[in-house]
Amino acid sequence: MIQITKEFSFEMAHALEGHDGACSRIHGHSYRLWVTVSGEPSADGTSPKQGMVVDFGDLKRIVTEQIVDRFDHAFVVRRTAANSALVDAMSAHYDGVRSVEWQPTSENLVAHFADLLRPRLPVGVTLRSLKLSETATSFAELIFEN
Repeated sequence: MIQITKEFSFEMAHALEGHDGACSRIHGHSYRLWVTVSGEPSADGTSPKQGMVVDFGDLKRIVTEQIVDRFDHAFVVRRTAANSALVDAMSAHYDGVRSVEWQPTSENLVAHFADLLRPRLPVGVTLRSLKLSETATSFAELIFEN
């Protein structure tokens, strides 16, 4: 079993409604995401992908489609009864407004990203961990046991 990791970056704004600190304000981060998968490298000596767990290009395409294209330069906010009209008005005027049913914390985002990626991975490739950094000194990491 071999693990490989690919790093991605994207810009995203969010707000944590009702939070008791500065994160209740609309603000943005330069996110960095590390995606680690594992599997047995291909033993097919006739394949140009022999020796690969998954082609880094294939992993890049999956993560870009499922996460980067959806969240880069987006504004993510939890939809509540109190802000529903505002979210609808913003969505009518701006692209990239994403309302979710949970606070868009790094912890919740990394769990959501795992849900998006797991069904898209090739057979025999397992998601091992996701690490999402929202600042140079703060990150959330989701690690899967076996």
